[in-house]
Amino acid sequence: MRRMGKYTAHVAVLASAVGISLAAWGATALVGGDAGGAGTPGAGGAAAPKLPAQRTDGANRPAKPTAGVPEGIAHAAEAGGRAVNITIDDGPDPRWTPQMLDILKQNDVKAVFCMIGPQAKRHPELVRRVVAEGHRLCDHTMTHDTAMDRKPVAYQKRQILDARKLIEEAAGGVEVQYYRAPGGAFTPDSRKIAAAAGMRPLGWNVDTKDFERPGAAAIVATVKGELSNGPTILFHDGGGDRSQTVTALRQVLPWLKEQGRTFSFPVRTAPDTP
Repeated sequence: MRRMGKYTAHVAVLASAVGISLAAWGATALVGGDAGGAGTPGAGGAAAPKLPAQRTDGANRPAKPTAGVPEGIAHAAEAGGRAVNITIDDGPDPRWTPQMLDILKQNDVKAVFCMIGPQAKRHPELVRRVVAEGHRLCDHTMTHDTAMDRKPVAYQKRQILDARKLIEEAAGGVEVQYYRAPGGAFTPDSRKIAAAAGMRPLGWNVDTKDFERPGAAAIVATVKGELSNGPTILFHDGGGDRSQTVTALRQVLPWLKEQGRTFSFPVRTAPDTP
């Protein structure tokens, strides 16, 4: 390499200094202002974009983007065979949800909890317990409007997406994986909205009708009598006194095991099969 003269060396040093200054200015402009960067206008006069909270899976890992969640209503179990899906609606409730979580834990069973958005916001500690114990989350709308299927599409969209937002916030960013319409009031539009947001529409095969409080024995009898309809069983942990459901669940889970049944989650990305 040739040695530089004094003038050449001076120009090189000046250019280097200007380059450093320009690089620093560019970095400042990109982050949108000072070192704090919290919405401070940058050189271009625009505030830095606020990034959304990171969505995670049930193990608190970053959630993988969901591609191609079907719009069809799911009933089948991921595990197939003789597996059943336990699903629990209308909570979380500070009295009944913890009792049901205890029973599920005692029987080593995982379930899907279909939550009302404002209930999740009121009881984030329960939402996080549900996730921490390996269960999955389901969006059950904002107000449990069983006439949703007769409402405008914009209304359906708000009911679904606003609830998902509240549930995920309460869960610390954990992904909501299913959507269940109140009373089964699905529409082609609501299914499309849910699937586009990564939530599989979720149905049921066995309606225990525990919300009518027919007695624990009747709830158990319904499960035994209707299990041949399919694998997804519907219970409730919210919307009223669920003491009968707690008693029935305590009896049903061991009985299912005695029948050679295993426990799974509903299919999410695969087509539903009988």
